[in-house]
Amino acid sequence: MTYDDSNIFAKILRGEIPCHKVYEDDKTLAFMDVMPQATGHVLIIGKCPAVELTDLPLEYATAIFATAQKVIKAQRQVLGTQGVVQLQLNDKSAGQSVFHYHMHLIPTHLHNLGEHESQMADMGELAKLAEQLRLALN
Repeated sequence: MTYDDSNIFAKILRGEIPCHKVYEDDKTLAFMDVMPQATGHVLIIGKCPAVELTDLPLEYATAIFATAQKVIKAQRQVLGTQGVVQLQLNDKSAGQSVFHYHMHLIPTHLHNLGEHESQMADMGELAKLAEQLRLALN
């Protein structure tokens, strides 16, 4: 699949669409999922045009995993949970819906997961939780 730079995550990276930022560095951006499967659901994207894992340059894969380690620690601190589901989908047939590589970090137990993209979260609650996670990262 060819990368389409009009996808929502590319627009977020360009600042065309707002997000509730949790963490950012030169290669990654972590932000709250607006259609979360559980409270504290964070997405991590690479700042490069990759559709899925097979397209992702290794230096960005390494950076994404380093960001994931930081965010998981913050999720555990803020949310008081140890269970964090790490999820990454490759291709539409696997359930990928935004064709820009991204990792989901979902703090919960498997039996508490909601359906993927089933309902929008409260934006005020997302902003508050993003701030708590940012503070926990410092």
